[in-house]
Amino acid sequence: AWHSPDPSTIIPSLLTLSLSSRSVNNFLMTGPKAYLIYSSSVAAGAQSGIEECKFQFAWDRWNCPERALQLSSHGGLRSANRETAFVHAISSAGVMYTLTRNCSLGDFDNCGCDDSRNGQLGGQGWLWGGCSDNVGFGEAISKQFVDALETGQDARAAMNLHNNEAGRKAVKGTMKRTCKCHGVSGSCTTQTCWLQLPEFREVGTYLKERYQKALKVDLLQGAGNSAASRGAIAETFSSISKKELVHLEDSPDYCLENKTLGLLGTEGRECLKRGKALSKWEKRSCRRLCGDCGLAVEERRAEMVSSCNCKFHWCCAVRCEQCRKRVTKYFCVRKEKRERSGGGGASRKLKRKL
Repeated sequence: AWHSPDPSTIIPSLLTLSLSSRSVNNFLMTGPKAYLIYSSSVAAGAQSGIEECKFQFAWDRWNCPERALQLSSHGGLRSANRETAFVHAISSAGVMYTLTRNCSLGDFDNCGCDDSRNGQLGGQGWLWGGCSDNVGFGEAISKQFVDALETGQDARAAMNLHNNEAGRKAVKGTMKRTCKCHGVSGSCTTQTCWLQLPEFREVGTYLKERYQKALKVDLLQGAGNSAASRGAIAETFSSISKKELVHLEDSPDYCLENKTLGLLGTEGRECLKRGKALSKWEKRSCRRLCGDCGLAVEERRAEMVSSCNCKFHWCCAVRCEQCRKRVTKYFCVRKEKRERSGGGGASRKLKRKL
């Protein structure tokens, strides 16, 4: 199981930014205390983006490795492919989402409900009212934090900024309308409606769909920092919808190990074959990770030991039994290795604490 890494090791650019004078000057804030409150929400939001990236790509050949999560292009992010596009979009979305949610929870003194449209006609039979989540606040603050990471003016920086914006658009585009009826004796003569944030999983799923349809922009050749190049870059990106993810390079072959690019390949990866709650994408993971990459699927039987039948004893301890369960897991292996082992793997005991 994947454990959430320390944000300070994964998103150093964001955390360094939270203390930079350049970012402070971008804000019209009341003081350093408010700034520190925002920066902690930014770090938490970027972390939620990382976790969502891990979830969305858990059974893909590229599975959101930690070395791909550096957001600043001048900090050594080497690729400009569609995976980089997703990392920027989901991180930006996570920051905006968390700032907006924390605003609604009352964590910030200078932020409250978005009631700017209250009383206005929203549609047939309903009016704007209630307490809408203030995405305008979350969008503005997150833009200042995340976009300030891009100091260049070349095609790569333009790509990153575009994908940051696509992440913010995803949060706004997935908001849910909630309504309350008003009328005599429980009738619904009129309704007042407001907008609420969805579960962040919906934002991640939306961006995964955009990732699969990401647009390639051919601007690498000669797209430098000259005035002419900057004008051509700006014109090109302005013609693309802000909702779309964009990339400049093709993705490498994630089946294969590539030490130069830091790719581990799919050998040794676990895949899924059976299960009642599996999606079609998960059920096809063995073919995608193993078969299509020239690898065989090895079945391994294991015994999992976990805590169970836990009871509270007065006072004050929880005592659990140790339960053992036989499970079958599947892994991608080289075909010659599977043939040497006779097609199966030795049973092992896997201990897991619950």
